[in-house]
Amino acid sequence: MKRSELFFSFLLVPLDYIAIVLAGLTAYYIRFADFTTSIRPAIFTLPFRDYLNALFLIALLWVIIFAFLGLYNIKGTKKIVKEFYAVVSACSTGFMLIVILIFMQRELFDSRFIVLAGLLFAILYISLYRILIRLFQRLLFKKGIGVRNVVLVGNTKTTDVLMQEFSTNKRLGYNIVKRVRDFKIETSQEVFEFLKSKEVDEIIQSDPNLSKAETLLLFDFADENHLTFKYAADLLGTKVLKTEVSELSGIPVVEVKKTPLDGWGRIAKRIADFLAALILIIVLSPVMLLAIIAIKIDSRGPILYLDYRTGQYGKRFLFFKFRSMVADLCDGEGPSATDAGNKAMQKLAADSRLNTRNDQPLHKIKDDPRITRVGKFIRRWSIDELPQLFNVIRGDISLVGPRPHMTMETALYESRHKKVFAIKPGITGLAQISGRSDLSFDEEVKLDTYYIENWSMLLDLSILLRTPLAVIRERKAE
Repeated sequence: MKRSELFFSFLLVPLDYIAIVLAGLTAYYIRFADFTTSIRPAIFTLPFRDYLNALFLIALLWVIIFAFLGLYNIKGTKKIVKEFYAVVSACSTGFMLIVILIFMQRELFDSRFIVLAGLLFAILYISLYRILIRLFQRLLFKKGIGVRNVVLVGNTKTTDVLMQEFSTNKRLGYNIVKRVRDFKIETSQEVFEFLKSKEVDEIIQSDPNLSKAETLLLFDFADENHLTFKYAADLLGTKVLKTEVSELSGIPVVEVKKTPLDGWGRIAKRIADFLAALILIIVLSPVMLLAIIAIKIDSRGPILYLDYRTGQYGKRFLFFKFRSMVADLCDGEGPSATDAGNKAMQKLAADSRLNTRNDQPLHKIKDDPRITRVGKFIRRWSIDELPQLFNVIRGDISLVGPRPHMTMETALYESRHKKVFAIKPGITGLAQISGRSDLSFDEEVKLDTYYIENWSMLLDLSILLRTPLAVIRERKAE
């Protein structure tokens, strides 16, 4: 860990303590304020000095809990959503400690309001100042302060992407000081000499096609020179797997887990999907009603576009969207598709000037002439996808997951692409917030594979919060 990271980690400890104490004081003064007591009089006595002494002790215990939960392991690339989630989890654990203390010594806290308000204010204060620290740290990164100097090893597209990302997105806190295309003995000598004149913190191997000998040499080199070693995996060329080890008759047996989205996680996701979709249907019903009216006025034909899409385990389902094309020219295999529409799509897809995705099996048409005036608008703002909320209610898809594609497209998938069928598809997903239609098919599969193998409720929440920004962002194909 760099000195700047150590400094921020140390700084968080007293700031957390102060924030917890301030939260407790805020809750106390609100409870005994004239406005509050006029609504609900305090029928108990809680001397301020006794309360303050207890508050100092509880704040200290909370800080210890925070340390055990890893809240002081700060790094510049940690996302603000994850920071907030960690704060809420740690404060909730501290809240349980207070509940235990109240149970053991009732005379300490006779007000449930103070306890609950203290929890909420602690989450608020700690989250706010940590966000400010995070923003300040990223500002320092932009000025080159506290960044991690990196040697990048590789000669692939992944290497070029990392170089571009690190050079343009300074807030990540990485600075590439040297790039080598392989790691043979001669290269290791070259890098060793470079270390004598330049401080280096990490070595990142961005080429999964290095030979085994080169990879071992690179790992040993990083170990001997006290450098952090990282590996950027190519998800299409490397199986990134979750495993679970069990014991059968004294023999360790490793089970390959396709995704963490199983068991109670799957149940929790389904419940969250159903409730959130129901709420969104109610909230967005005026928008959908306006879209229905506009579609009927703009062009003749049905309101909905119905097509078959491939879902979990490769099973097909009927997919709902607002119609955005001329009714007689819709393509696909569902009830809304026509032969004329499929022929028109094949002709448009064959034109490389119009097809922004020449990589099969998908096609994305720029300025598709079949799209109506209203269709162009509802596509631009993703209003055409709102009926998919009813697919979520039915259980066909989730709010978050890989994008469901047409059955005629998924029939052309190669074996490595079929990983995306391991879970339910979604209305939005990691690929959608990372580039929407502008991503190549292989890039989309990589992101979907990462999501499947690293699913969590926190990741779902992060994707949902970032989706509105993705909708606003311009894209090539609408």
